[in-house]
Amino acid sequence: MKSKTHKHLLPSNPIPVPYGAHVVEKGVQFTIFSRNATRVWLMLFNAPDDATPAAEYELTPEKNRIGDVWHLHVEDAREGQYYLYRMEGETPRDTANFFDPNQWLLDPYALAVSGAPRWGDAQGLTPGKPPKSGPLFPKAVIVRNMFDWSEDHTPRTPLSKSIIYEAHVRGFTAHSSSGVNHPGTYRGLIEKIPYLRDLGVTAVELLPTQEFNEMEYYLENGNRRGLRNFWGYSTLAFFAPNQRYAHAGSHGQQVREFQEMVVALHKAGIEVILDVVFNHTAEGGDGGPTYSFRGIDNSIFYMMEPNRPHYKNFSGCGNTVNSNHPVVRKFIMDCLRYWVLHMHVDGFRFDLASVLTRGPDGKILPNPPIVEDIAEDPALRDTKIIAEAWDAAGTYQVGKFPNERWSEWNGMFRDEVRRFWKGEKEMLGKFATRIAGSSDLYNKLNQTPLKSINFVTCHDGFTLCDLVSYEGKRNEENGEDNRDGENHNFSANYGEEGPTDDPSILAVRKRQQKNLLATVFLSQGVPMIAAGDEFSRTQQGNNNAYCQDNEISWIDWSLLGEHTDLQSFVKKLVAFRKAHSCLRRTCFFAGKAPDATNADILWFGPDGAEPDWEKDASLACLINGQREFTGDADDDDSLLLLFNPGEEPVNFRVPPAPNKPWMLALTTEEEPPAWYRRKGVITLDGRSTTVLASSPFRRFWQ
Repeated sequence: MKSKTHKHLLPSNPIPVPYGAHVVEKGVQFTIFSRNATRVWLMLFNAPDDATPAAEYELTPEKNRIGDVWHLHVEDAREGQYYLYRMEGETPRDTANFFDPNQWLLDPYALAVSGAPRWGDAQGLTPGKPPKSGPLFPKAVIVRNMFDWSEDHTPRTPLSKSIIYEAHVRGFTAHSSSGVNHPGTYRGLIEKIPYLRDLGVTAVELLPTQEFNEMEYYLENGNRRGLRNFWGYSTLAFFAPNQRYAHAGSHGQQVREFQEMVVALHKAGIEVILDVVFNHTAEGGDGGPTYSFRGIDNSIFYMMEPNRPHYKNFSGCGNTVNSNHPVVRKFIMDCLRYWVLHMHVDGFRFDLASVLTRGPDGKILPNPPIVEDIAEDPALRDTKIIAEAWDAAGTYQVGKFPNERWSEWNGMFRDEVRRFWKGEKEMLGKFATRIAGSSDLYNKLNQTPLKSINFVTCHDGFTLCDLVSYEGKRNEENGEDNRDGENHNFSANYGEEGPTDDPSILAVRKRQQKNLLATVFLSQGVPMIAAGDEFSRTQQGNNNAYCQDNEISWIDWSLLGEHTDLQSFVKKLVAFRKAHSCLRRTCFFAGKAPDATNADILWFGPDGAEPDWEKDASLACLINGQREFTGDADDDDSLLLLFNPGEEPVNFRVPPAPNKPWMLALTTEEEPPAWYRRKGVITLDGRSTTVLASSPFRRFWQ
């Protein structure tokens, strides 16, 4: 196609199709929103690294605009071609609009992006400032989504039966020990599906897979340069799968490879939950780069300070998406529907979701429209929606996130379970509340224990191994003098900081990992574990590895051979939870005194009486699994959960089982605990968990 510029090009179809670039019978229909632009140019490119467009079309308000919608039909355009926009508009100093006709702009509805943002001294550019145009600017790809979904069958696993595994697509298989043929890609994850299926998880929660700016953190650290945004919480194109996770290339193939990954996971009975970032974008704050929204309609897409062209920053990342503006709400809903209807994902985890509860002025809304839209949208009714119920401005909404359909990452569960097993005093009552489903947070109208996503580790913070190996963080490699990352981790090293060869310390650390994992799986709610924790993955004490696209973050699969006992224990926990419906309740316990009959849950101290909640450190919990409490005709097992966080052994008096005799089911001890049946006493070693089950035909411990 020869380079040309058109003053006008009349659209062949005056009725615009939905936003984006859509291949139609003759050519491609382009549609984009801008309320405040006065002129718009569409640019077509033949190659992703073209410095100049092969063709450029001017859209005018008279010929190519309906309301705030700019549209154009181009017969010469084709699938696989590349495109961008330019926009012009008034930018008086007292407004928040930043129109620049020389600035290239990505379509917010682009289905694929080719060419990652790149900058730095090597390209003769200022670090942190990408070009306005040219071969280094990323380009949208015209994609015709024609994937055959006929072989796909969505698992639709109920929340009550869900076991979530948080993973990073690249980090999961990038390490040389992964043994896959396509490391660090969607296909690499496909190759690991047999492992996931054998582990027994029902869903993978993937850190951001939408196209993001990996060069957001252009840092220097001694002789090391160019640390990257590894986690991906800097979205560049919300509809586009990340090109760098595709094996075959970045020219639209990433869409198909993502879809193939979804089909393969579904075939294994595993759901796909995406971590999505609608609180901020890759464009940053004042003086940040312009890729899309900033140059299209800055004052609509972002929260701005009144009477000043400066961004409100509730995300901690420079800008805040104006998520409850009607135009932005439509964008978010269109995006979520696309990922469900066209990419077949099964749910979303919303990063810093408390931002979604803020109005355009930044104040918390009692009934945020976007939160209700997501909960009630017909296309999303079967999806799982999970809130990280806080933001970077101090809003903490765990237990208070509006709308009962949303589940929440339970940060209080994480912190209080850590504190209990660390041995902090006066934690017994808080620990009991967490394992019983956090009724203090969620026992409200139309809410259930399934509101609580229970975890002790995730991508953000220490790994499980590091949680029991380091008193303090080791983030020097991030180039911020160890100032970044959480300081209050409720961690312990049990005698020596970091790696050790001391067998006694290693034994305690291993037992504590098992105790923490056991607590997650034995608690009411929905369990979630972080990838690699099941075989003692380490980040060398780094509790904020956001910029470490290297062996600090990549999962070292060789550790699986060293820690098969831990991985086997996790498999037993998964199987045990699946086998016992009393661990998967859909309503809160009623709770009665220990001397009551037919109680759904009973609490005991070591002496067999009701615990002294202020003085006792150890705890026993009897969960009645009889059918009248669970409604499960196939399982009537009851469970006795025994927890000893102290250093010294504790004798527990075992209460009688409600139905069948007690049998040893699970323990974190290396050997089965001493059990004196005639005396009704069982001895738990220090820092250990043991579970008895009224299941004479099932022994999970062995």
